Amino acid sequence: MKTVWITAISLALTAPLFAQVATYQLVKKTTIGGEGGWDYLMADTEGGRLYVSHGTQVEVLDLKSHEKVGVITPTPGIHGITVVPGTNVGYTTNGRPNTATMFDRTTFKAIKEIPTGKKPDAIMYDAFSKRVFIFNNEGNSATVVEAATGNVAGTVELGGAPEAAVSDDHGLIFVNLEDKNEVAVFDAKSLVVKHHWKLGTGEEPTGLAFDKAHHQLFSTCNKVMVVLDSRTGKVLAQVPTGSGTDGAVFDPSTGSAISSNGEGTLTVVKEVKPGQFEAVQTVTTQRGARTITIDPKTNHIFLTTAEYGAVPAATTENPRPRATVKPGTFLVLEYTAR
Repeated sequence: MKTVWITAISLALTAPLFAQVATYQLVKKTTIGGEGGWDYLMADTEGGRLYVSHGTQVEVLDLKSHEKVGVITPTPGIHGITVVPGTNVGYTTNGRPNTATMFDRTTFKAIKEIPTGKKPDAIMYDAFSKRVFIFNNEGNSATVVEAATGNVAGTVELGGAPEAAVSDDHGLIFVNLEDKNEVAVFDAKSLVVKHHWKLGTGEEPTGLAFDKAHHQLFSTCNKVMVVLDSRTGKVLAQVPTGSGTDGAVFDPSTGSAISSNGEGTLTVVKEVKPGQFEAVQTVTTQRGARTITIDPKTNHIFLTTAEYGAVPAATTENPRPRATVKPGTFLVLEYTAR
């Protein structure tokens, strides 16, 4: 993290030069190994853990060293992970059995299985309501759980397929609706949906980041990041990103929203002048690194991916084959601003 002193000289800098003060660089790359695909990962500052979805389990790593300290299993069809600060519990979403697993953060053992809607995917803890929100991608809904007990408190009918979500910490939850090209807004306590905001030309929104201080939402769509005013839903900007855009985080230390792109890049977006948003850096990562998390204490950014083999020849049964993942190459990438 860098401190920028505002002086007469610095004020004379152009916006693009000012935006380049902090650049993101790779600081650690660790091979975890194993087989299977991956989705969300989550940095737990309080517990010093990095929770990583992988195949049918969650790899639990030391946040600093990346050393493997445990496994949460079985979590078939694992997608998302969250923890509840101040308690010893966390939750996963399991897409195949349509459940969430409440687990012990010390032993990593399952405590409780919770039925959800169809294909639970993204998940988040909201400190304002002290609830966990489980977003059911094919169920067009959110299953709401009392965080301390794992008891289901209700369901939010969202009217579309939810992806990532964020909280304003004052009672509102914002969530992307992938198939509607919208952000839905609902009350964390009453569970009433208040708004459906269109994302301009943005399509298939997945990742969602939030600059709470400036009331700005950053929704990562297909090759574009759409910036919204979180108070009105007004589209403020649409900034091109790399291809295969999926996840998003906001780094308050640099004032940047960052998208992780499956092509193997990060797109760093910043408000360089009032109302003017630009991509100020493209960071080369690694192919397949499409999901992202940020440690809110250090502002270090983490991604997961693996190495890919050759694309097999097309067949009648599989006319558009994909490259296979090489076994044993699953890894974590860690970046920070310098």
